[in-house]
Amino acid sequence: MKYILAIDQSTSATKLMLFDEQEKLCGRVSLDHQQFYPQLGWVEHDANEIWESQLETAKKAIFDCDLSPSDISAIGITNQRETTVVWEKDTGKPIYNAIVWQCRRSAEYCDQLKEMGYDEIIREKTGLLIDAYFSATKIKWILDNVTNARERAKKGELLFGTIDTWLIFCLTGGKVHATDYSNAART
Repeated sequence: MKYILAIDQSTSATKLMLFDEQEKLCGRVSLDHQQFYPQLGWVEHDANEIWESQLETAKKAIFDCDLSPSDISAIGITNQRETTVVWEKDTGKPIYNAIVWQCRRSAEYCDQLKEMGYDEIIREKTGLLIDAYFSATKIKWILDNVTNARERAKKGELLFGTIDTWLIFCLTGGKVHATDYSNAART
């Protein structure tokens, strides 16, 4: 029999469920992770802590259900969509904490974009309003504020992703850098 791991990487916890071929829930594990608030309105996560919690919950669910990793045929991920991670392409090491979807550090830049008249064209092209909620201005903040980040990005040394992309990269040992359309559309 084969099994499916369902990962729910939320803002406050790593949750994992294990289902059999008949869609019967065989195991469930949840593990909280830390939130960091370096300034008022700023919210961050340690991307490595999130990855480690994924490993821990998967190992526990597989062990508790008396399975082996080879019994897993698929993994599904749902996640905190706009949380932003930038990491080194070669090492997989994040260059900064993950900036969480609810972080407001780029709100002033969003206001500047609106004042410059970009709100309508961005809405027309993306269907989204300019807001610090979305990933694009978080990426800009990292490129502008982490030493050498912009230069390294230009050289192709860095990768960006939301939490699903980060987990896929880690789960595949750095071989796959991907997301799905619904997450990409939000960026």
